[in-house]
Amino acid sequence: MIKKISLIVLTLTLFTSCVSKKIFTDLEDKYGNLKKENRGLSDEVASLSNDKTKLNNDLNKLQTAYDVAIAKRDKLQSDYSAAKSNLETLKASYKALEENSSASIAANSKKNRELLAQLEAKEQALATENERLNTLKKELESRSKRVAELESVIAAKDANMRALKDAISKALTNFEGKGLTVEQRDGKVYISMENKLLFQSGSWSVGTEGRKAVQQLGSVLGENPEISILIEGHTDDDPYTSNGQLSGNWDLSTKRATAIVNILRENNSINPENLTAAGRGEYAPIASNDSVEGKAKNRRIEVILTPKLDEISKLLNEI
Repeated sequence: MIKKISLIVLTLTLFTSCVSKKIFTDLEDKYGNLKKENRGLSDEVASLSNDKTKLNNDLNKLQTAYDVAIAKRDKLQSDYSAAKSNLETLKASYKALEENSSASIAANSKKNRELLAQLEAKEQALATENERLNTLKKELESRSKRVAELESVIAAKDANMRALKDAISKALTNFEGKGLTVEQRDGKVYISMENKLLFQSGSWSVGTEGRKAVQQLGSVLGENPEISILIEGHTDDDPYTSNGQLSGNWDLSTKRATAIVNILRENNSINPENLTAAGRGEYAPIASNDSVEGKAKNRRIEVILTPKLDEISKLLNEI
């Protein structure tokens, strides 16, 4: 990540010598927004992972405390039973010795009082431990319920993302083999469309076939309002040459991502607040730029679909 940020900063520094201040400022703002968004997503994923780990650790501690309390309760119960048995034995001895020696009777009386005191103390300790055990049990059951709810929500979101991926694949069946792929990984759905499906070389105007693919994608996204939609533009590493309308590959990738966003916005069922356009230039390749085939794969639009995590965050706050 540090290496990538350094490369971006170096690129921005180089750009400042050949582009206008306004364009540089725009790129700098976009870079800042992308950096902030990336940091936010990374922090959110790390936070959720840490919360889950902490929750599991807390559950393990509670389970251990519960097991220790059970063992202590059982020992107290055993001690109580032994003390009670000794008391009964001493009572029998006291009755047998009552007529023989007043001194023995006094000694046995004292012994009985001591045993009674011990027995009462054991009973009190046992009652206290049972109360603590019940409290631990209730807390353990509450935490277990929250964990089950959290796992259920996560499983439901994964299932929803699988269903969304299947729906998108079905909607875009006609474009298979035309530079379009759909896959699910890390809880997200990734739709990759090579530029040969969408744009002419050097252009950010979407062609008829590409517009149809984006519109069909939008018809599925419109039925899933709880999904965040990130559109990323990517290029190969060939330097961009133009008539001055664009400053380079980064500018071109951003305009292409924005063009896809504008088509999706034509669908009124898609909330514009869920849409984000980003240009990555040539800095996130998925293949080597040393071959024609690799360059073609790198020239692409990626639509990244992420489930909203509000419900999961709420459950974590309640635990």
